[in-house]
Amino acid sequence: MLRKIRITLAAIVFTLVTLLFLDFTGTIHKWFGFLADIQFLPAILALNSGVVVLLVILTLAFGRIYCSVICPLGVMQDIISWFHGRTKKKNRFRFSWSPAKNWLRYSLLAIFIIALAAGFTAFAALLAPYSSYGRIVSNLFAPVWQWGNNLLALLAERIDSYTFYSTEVWLGSLPTFIIAAVTFAGIFILAWKNGRTYCNTVCPVGTVLGALSRFSLFRPVIDTGKCRNCGLCGRQCKASCINMQEHTIDYSRCVDCFDCIGTCNEGAIKYRPVWKKAGTKGKTSADTRETPSDNSRRAFIASTTAALTAATVKAQEMKVDGGLAAIEDKRIPERKTPLKPAGSSGINPFSQHCTACQLCVTVCPNHVLRPSGNLMTLMQPEMSYEKGWCRPECTKCSDVCPSGAILPVSIEEKSSIQIGHAVVVLENCVVNTDGVSCGNCARHCPAGAIRMINTDPSDWSSLRIPTVMEEMCIGCGACENLCPARPFSAIYVEGHEVHRHI
Repeated sequence: MLRKIRITLAAIVFTLVTLLFLDFTGTIHKWFGFLADIQFLPAILALNSGVVVLLVILTLAFGRIYCSVICPLGVMQDIISWFHGRTKKKNRFRFSWSPAKNWLRYSLLAIFIIALAAGFTAFAALLAPYSSYGRIVSNLFAPVWQWGNNLLALLAERIDSYTFYSTEVWLGSLPTFIIAAVTFAGIFILAWKNGRTYCNTVCPVGTVLGALSRFSLFRPVIDTGKCRNCGLCGRQCKASCINMQEHTIDYSRCVDCFDCIGTCNEGAIKYRPVWKKAGTKGKTSADTRETPSDNSRRAFIASTTAALTAATVKAQEMKVDGGLAAIEDKRIPERKTPLKPAGSSGINPFSQHCTACQLCVTVCPNHVLRPSGNLMTLMQPEMSYEKGWCRPECTKCSDVCPSGAILPVSIEEKSSIQIGHAVVVLENCVVNTDGVSCGNCARHCPAGAIRMINTDPSDWSSLRIPTVMEEMCIGCGACENLCPARPFSAIYVEGHEVHRHI
């Protein structure tokens, strides 16, 4: 019963957390955004003492329930291991006791803590389980989800329905994609072969909670009076923490999956308070179980292929101006200071708290946020305006950030926060390059910070060029995004290290 309850809760949490990273509409976040807030590392960085204390109490009371139910990366490893266990009959009992590699566990934990204390949060995010899972879903699974959505939108359009709408599928950062792919491959291999090896050898959160779970009040206990030394529990333990020769369990590695309890036919393993006494040693027996499962992937592959084809055709249609002229993509300007979202206060506070989980990147409706390729802030989101601009009425990134890197801001507050200021590059302006009148930047500036002045002050009929009033500019990027100049805009936004209020 405990195992079924655990699996049910883990499946619900895992599905909802995954949808947080897949949902580009922001609907799921309104109801289940708290599941990101209760993740261990984001709660620590956000100084959310209530959540941290709750997780510590939960671990001290019941063991590593966080790892088996709340952590999405842990549940993903269980799913991978479960599939491997169904490929062959012998794979269902493929695990065995192995000593804990404490030197590696605590060395990685020390490196992790030093990186956090030194402000290298981007490096620490490489080991953080929630952040790793977020990057995997955002970079590897989200495109498939979006292609599926675009396929449904295409089909709905054929019957004059607007239930679905197309969204652009794009690669925000090649380095982050590669890191996500390598992380997924490494975790997949470890989980496929050895179950929870990553959790009990690499993961710093698992190491911390493992140290606490040594003192948990409730834990699986082997009743030696009933045990017949069949060894099934040890061969079913994906944490490899049951030593059947000594009838002991390494509670620092036990993730409370309760698989051992479900495997034992003699009822020799019980989840009980530590103060209850166990019996004496018994005799030996054996047991086998089989739960066949077969899943077909043909429909999934067909849908993905069709969606990819439809999305490619649609993207090609968007690359032409009325079907007459090809539109050249914009390039990212060289900014001296990177742009960070309103609510982050500036570069340093953002870098110190961001876990690079990509949740804000997922919900950004205009693709303004994308992972950084800079080594010091690798994978942490930064802003750029090639695909859209940051609308003053949008606060989605601040609504979903679980770590306090982007603090919640209202629409009124955001309109007064200056994250940067626009800079004019006259040699790129179409007024100078093509000799035509424009003024697009001034017309679309929501802050009214751009004025058009005559190129020749003495001739009121001369073409006009933009000038920026920096004290009014909020750095939203509307001017940069809507500027017709290619490949570099004639006006771009330079970031501020410390955000200002105007």
